[in-house]
Amino acid sequence: MNIDVVQTVIYSGMLGAIALSLVDVATREKQKTTTFLAGLLLLLMVNVLGELFLYSGAYQYAPGLVGAQLPIRMLLGPALYLYAYACMSPNKAPSQRTYLIALTGPLLAILPMLPFVLGLSSEQKLALADPLTRDPDHYKLALFMCVGTMLVFIVFTGIYLVATLKLHHRHCKQLMDRFSSIERQSMGWFRVVLILWGIAWFMYSVEYVMVFMGWRWFGTGVVLPLFEAVVLVAFAHLALKQSVLDESEKGKPQANDTRATMLSEQRMAQIAAKLEKVMLEDHMFMEEELSLNKLSNAIGISENHISETLSQHLQMNFFHFVNSYRIELAKTLLLTTGKLVSTIAYEVGFNSKSTFNTAFKKQTGLTPSAFKKQQKSTSNEKILN
Repeated sequence: MNIDVVQTVIYSGMLGAIALSLVDVATREKQKTTTFLAGLLLLLMVNVLGELFLYSGAYQYAPGLVGAQLPIRMLLGPALYLYAYACMSPNKAPSQRTYLIALTGPLLAILPMLPFVLGLSSEQKLALADPLTRDPDHYKLALFMCVGTMLVFIVFTGIYLVATLKLHHRHCKQLMDRFSSIERQSMGWFRVVLILWGIAWFMYSVEYVMVFMGWRWFGTGVVLPLFEAVVLVAFAHLALKQSVLDESEKGKPQANDTRATMLSEQRMAQIAAKLEKVMLEDHMFMEEELSLNKLSNAIGISENHISETLSQHLQMNFFHFVNSYRIELAKTLLLTTGKLVSTIAYEVGFNSKSTFNTAFKKQTGLTPSAFKKQQKSTSNEKILN
C-alpha cells in the first residue's frame, strides 16, 4: 500500500484537533454562534478525512470515493462567512437566498468531476496511481477534474473570503460608532486567521495541481499541510476562546449613514458643547466601558442625535471622539509624571496597552515613549538656547 507517512501524520493531527474542538462545542449552550462553528468544524473534518483517504492509501479499497470531498470543500468559504455573520451581524439570521447561493459552489465543482466519476471504472481509477499502469487518456480526465475543481474552489472561496473580510470591516466600523473599547467585540484575531487561511487554501490548490502535473518543490507535501494545520489549530483555539456577544454588544448600522442630516447646525453645535463639557468636567472618557448608550443616558440626548452630531458636525465616530480625550490626558501625564506607559493607559480609560499605543500613534504620529522622549528633547533644546 502506498502511504505518505508525513502527510498522514499531519492530517491525523488535524483530525484530532477538530474532534476535540467539536467535543468542546457540544458541551456548550446551544446558540447561533456555536451552531455555525460546529458546522464549520464538521466541514473541515470532512475535508481532512478526504485528504487522509488519499495519503493513507485507503483509496485502494474504495477508489470510487476519490474526490468525494471536493464538492463539500466548496462549502468552507460559505461556512466561514456564516460563522462570521453569526458572531458579528446585528441581524438575527441569514436569508434563504444566502444559503442557496452557497450551494452553487458544490454544484459547480461537480461539473468537471462528472467525466472522471462516471467515465472510469474502479480498476481504471486505481491504475492512475502508478505511472506505469495509467492510461494517458484517463489521466487527462483526472487532470481535468483536478484543475477544474481547484479553479472553482479558488474563485468561489476567494469571493467568500473577501465578503467575510468586508463583513468584519463593517462590524468594526459599527462598533466604533457605539463603543469606546472594542477589543473583545471586534474579534481582531479573526481577520488575521482569515487572511492566513486564504493564503493556505490558495497555495494548497496551486500545489495540488502542480503535483498532479508532476511538478514538485522541496517543501511539497510538508510545508503547506503544516501551515494549514497551524492555522486550523489557531482558529479552533481562538474561536472557542471567543466569548459569545449578545445583541447589545454588537454594532448597529447608524441611520445617519444613509439619510440626510436631520438636526440643524445650531442644534448640533449645542450637543457638541454638551459633549465637550461632560468629557472635560465629568471626565466620562475615563470609564473603560463607556458606550454611546451610557453617554446618551448621562446627558439626556438620544443616541441618534449624538451619532449625527459626531459624524456630521465633529467629523468623527464615537470611538475616536472618546479616545481623543483619553490621549490628550495621557500626553499630559506622560510629560508631568513618572508613571509607566501601561499605568497611564489604564488610568485614562484604555483597557489594553496595545490599543493605547495604536490609538496614541494614530493621533500623534508617535508612540507614547517616542512622544515623551521628543517633548523632553525639545524642552532641553529651548533651555539651552
